[in-house]
Amino acid sequence: MAARPTWQGHLKLSLVTCPVALYTATTSAADVRFHLINPDTHNRIRMVPTDPDAGPVERSHLVRGYEVSKDEYVLFDDADFDQVRLDSTKTIAIDKFVDEADIDRLYWDDPFFVVPEKGAGVEAFAVIRDAMQKQGKVALGQLVLRGKERQLALEVRGKGLLAYTLRAHDEVRDADDYFDDIPQVKADADMVEIAARIIAQKEAEFDPTAFKDRYDDALREMIKAKTKGGKGLVDVAEPDDTNVIDLMAALKNSLKGSAGGARKPPAKKPAPRKKTA
Repeated sequence: MAARPTWQGHLKLSLVTCPVALYTATTSAADVRFHLINPDTHNRIRMVPTDPDAGPVERSHLVRGYEVSKDEYVLFDDADFDQVRLDSTKTIAIDKFVDEADIDRLYWDDPFFVVPEKGAGVEAFAVIRDAMQKQGKVALGQLVLRGKERQLALEVRGKGLLAYTLRAHDEVRDADDYFDDIPQVKADADMVEIAARIIAQKEAEFDPTAFKDRYDDALREMIKAKTKGGKGLVDVAEPDDTNVIDLMAALKNSLKGSAGGARKPPAKKPAPRKKTA
């Protein structure tokens, strides 16, 4: 099954516009993932949001809070976030071109494949792509992705384009804060020469297929061993709605029992909601 596009809109260079789609260029599907299981009952554990004073609460009832000082929060609900949500223009407008070397590699973030939509727009896409390749520059543009405005760096990759989201300046730490304390040491020239020869002997082409996650590989081998012959398999039933309700009741009863008749502490009063202009 073909991957679904992450974003669909238009790519624009001056008066040339074409419909395109963005697809995530990486995947985590190969990662080994686990669920929490109760070894006594073989039931899969569900995390239930719990208030230390009121007990379990419905997730839909919760709001988000920003801590402004110790134990003091400003509360935000969906309506608050709707006020600052950015409307997508559905357009990646290329506004400037730079040399790739001008962009510090610390700023490069998630990669996306930029693919033209089938139809008359393919020719316009080819014009933009070939012009970029002729100039040998990286294009910079902006788009709204998942509600956030992101800057993009686009470069030619085969018959398509590769777009990287770029981290904002305040997301990147200053290397001098970490490197300034490294002592100034004059390396021995002979030792540097020997090290340089070792580097020359180990020179090779970059091959990403040679990199293996030995930890994940070991986990897969362990999973294979545990499932061999069905000896390590257990049946785990998905908890239904009734089980969730019973779990919440059990948590409330446990909370009452652990209180031991002690006086219930007063609930913390939330900070007043910040008024919007």
